[in-house]
Amino acid sequence: MARDTQPNRWEDWRHSLVDVLVDEGQWGEQPLVLRDDGRQRQMLYPGFTLSLHRDEAEGYHLNLSSGSPVWFVMWRPREEDPSEAQPEFVTLSYNEAGRLLDAQERVDNCPLPAELCAWLQAYTDEHYKPEPKKRKRPVSFQAPDQRPQS
Repeated sequence: MARDTQPNRWEDWRHSLVDVLVDEGQWGEQPLVLRDDGRQRQMLYPGFTLSLHRDEAEGYHLNLSSGSPVWFVMWRPREEDPSEAQPEFVTLSYNEAGRLLDAQERVDNCPLPAELCAWLQAYTDEHYKPEPKKRKRPVSFQAPDQRPQS
């Protein structure tokens, strides 16, 4: 995550997602300051676990089929210190990110690496079964009492 100090005259702080890295335990468990020059600070927040769920397979499919698959990261500024913000949740589900946005949460995204796209595609191919489309009968083939009133 990055934090810009006074990016303009209306904001004291601006927080944004920079990247999501695969954490295999190499960064420990505590947040790390990667860079701080007084104007911009970049922090690394290790220790998040990504879990895939079968009931989110449609959301993974939508993310993959968007043309630019992404990580979705929900983050919040700290109530006691708005100059600080940290990620709270990471997902690959388009639907789950949409629910978070509907709940007025802050959700940013960044590109998903190709090797993780392949891994997510394999999971989605195994677990996503699209709902069969129902054929809609043309109005001319419906009984007069079943036709929409105009």
